Amino acid sequence: MVMRKNALSRAAFTMIELIFAIVVISIAVLSLPMMIQTTSRGIEQNIVQEAIFAASAELMGATSYYWDLNSMQDAAASRLERVIEVNGGCDADRLRPGHVNQPYHRRCLDSNTTGLSNTADATFPNLNNAVHANQTIFDNPATDAASYKDNYTGTMAVAQGLGDPNVKVLTASVRNTDGDVVTSLSIYSANIGETDYYRRRF
Repeated sequence: MVMRKNALSRAAFTMIELIFAIVVISIAVLSLPMMIQTTSRGIEQNIVQEAIFAASAELMGATSYYWDLNSMQDAAASRLERVIEVNGGCDADRLRPGHVNQPYHRRCLDSNTTGLSNTADATFPNLNNAVHANQTIFDNPATDAASYKDNYTGTMAVAQGLGDPNVKVLTASVRNTDGDVVTSLSIYSANIGETDYYRRRF
């Protein structure tokens, strides 16, 4: 700043100082929208990750269901270690190849099954109960209130896996507002039964 000695004793900025101030203010004004955009993009990416985690949790939760509605076809005797017999795959001792012929081990159900059920059942939840289309992932999908741009929906499908009727593949897909797939997660479930812990003796 230059001081001028005169009757009024006025002070003034030089041209260089004014230009420098204008440049600094311009940079600040131009960078503000970029910072807002970067913050908004970060929020959106966090929401996408939350949607993926929610789909993954749903996928893992579905695997705790019975493998098929036929898993409870002899409801009075069915237990976790029971395996569905598909197309006569078990012998007279109700064993399938790979089963151990010992008490409390995996064994086929007492009744034969000629095919796999694809029916959902609220009484005996099975993998087919997990099937749904375009289900809202978040409880509050209002874009303005939630501070993000897209709403995310999830779909779940169940199909035969690996060309084997004893294997099912569950696929959870996350879609944005435009219907584009953000991610697809898959998990396989096999008709092999589970370890029946409460019947184990050590």
